[in-house]
Amino acid sequence: MQRIPSIYVGKSNLHHRGVFASRDIEEGTTIEICPVIIIPEKDVPIIDKTILHDYYFTWGDEQTEGVIVLGYGSIYNHAVDANADFIMDYEEMTMDFVANRYIKSGEEITINYNGEQGNDAPVWFEVK
Repeated sequence: MQRIPSIYVGKSNLHHRGVFASRDIEEGTTIEICPVIIIPEKDVPIIDKTILHDYYFTWGDEQTEGVIVLGYGSIYNHAVDANADFIMDYEEMTMDFVANRYIKSGEEITINYNGEQGNDAPVWFEVK
């Protein structure tokens, strides 16, 4: 079994705070496996009116539900050419974060909120 690398939350130049590597992480390494709290489709419009709007992910086969990702999952910042990917595991009810390239110690770990590397579709905030 692969050892999961140490990570921490710190001040980010991208958006207030973010998740950082406290040691080098090799490509393909699982960074974190986060359990999720499912937000039923009927409750998503309520969440959209709160601060949690900026921290939840869409979820489910039709992407009509939402999830709050526990661990550091809801704190990873967005980058078009991110250094990590997220994988939604519907069966285990987790979101898994995996390095898609080498990440050096001290580097911020980012994901592309649009789900695909290089996908530069607009997001709901100004990208730095």
